[in-house]
Amino acid sequence: MRLRGVGRRYGVAGPWVLSGVDLDLPERALLRVHGANGSGKSTLLRLLAGIDAPTTGSVSGRPRTAYVPERFPAALPLTALGYLTHMGRVHGLRRAPAARSAREWLERFGAGEYARTAMSALSKGTSQKVAVAQALLAGPGLLVLDEAWTGLDPEARGVLDRAVAERVADGGTVVFVDHDARRLAGAQDGAYRVADGRVVPDPGSGPVPGVASPGAEAGARVRIEVEGPPGARPPGELPGRPVLGTGPDGTVLLTAPAAYSDALLRALLDARPPWHIRSVSALRDPAYGPVPDRAHDPDRAHDPDPAPGPDPGPAPAREESGPR
Repeated sequence: MRLRGVGRRYGVAGPWVLSGVDLDLPERALLRVHGANGSGKSTLLRLLAGIDAPTTGSVSGRPRTAYVPERFPAALPLTALGYLTHMGRVHGLRRAPAARSAREWLERFGAGEYARTAMSALSKGTSQKVAVAQALLAGPGLLVLDEAWTGLDPEARGVLDRAVAERVADGGTVVFVDHDARRLAGAQDGAYRVADGRVVPDPGSGPVPGVASPGAEAGARVRIEVEGPPGARPPGELPGRPVLGTGPDGTVLLTAPAAYSDALLRALLDARPPWHIRSVSALRDPAYGPVPDRAHDPDRAHDPDPAPGPDPGPAPAREESGPR
């Protein structure tokens, strides 16, 4: 997908929110967008998703796209299952596969019991689960996430981390904005910063000390010990760009961001011939250090309404409490 000379302003005489944007979005890539509050991040994401049209310039090569907005209109005259099934049809699925995928994603996000609940009666957290599910249920080629983790409980945030990894592993492109500097930091392929109406590459987009990769802890990694045919090497283009090593008895050790563990295991088992999984273990890479002080996140320094910190209690139980 390519943006060439793209500019956007609202109203004939309005100021330019974005101007002269040239951007290439490759396949099989996870890309982050940074920027101060009000810099135009959401405008850029809406242009990528096709929700807004550019005032000037052109956008070409957009694949089938799904989008999670910063604010989701939850007060809809549909049940959660009805809404997701309808959105599956919009994304090109037949009714039965759309309903089946809707149920699967509701279960995966821990919201299966609310399938028949009216959208207007759902809590904010459950509504956000539905918002994310509608973007994932048809396997889009381009997934655009604008603060999609906000409002989700810790378990659901982990599910979304893994779903993002799966989209990239399946050849998709994911572009996201999130206030938490640790979000997917160990897995992203690149980042862009929006400032003064321009979109420029962020050279510091790779894994850096003090920034966590996907998972509950900073530097969360998974190590998978595998055994393949004699003399064989693991298949190329493995999800998460794992670091390869050699085990004590000649096995292959793969170390990758924890969010990519499911997609990595699936790729190994789907290989022909398949690889034998000897063991899977969680790691904490000391090079990544402690979780950084969120007050030092440059994006949050400009944000008058920062996202809440970690939940102090058992978030899933508290998030699902109260009337529906």
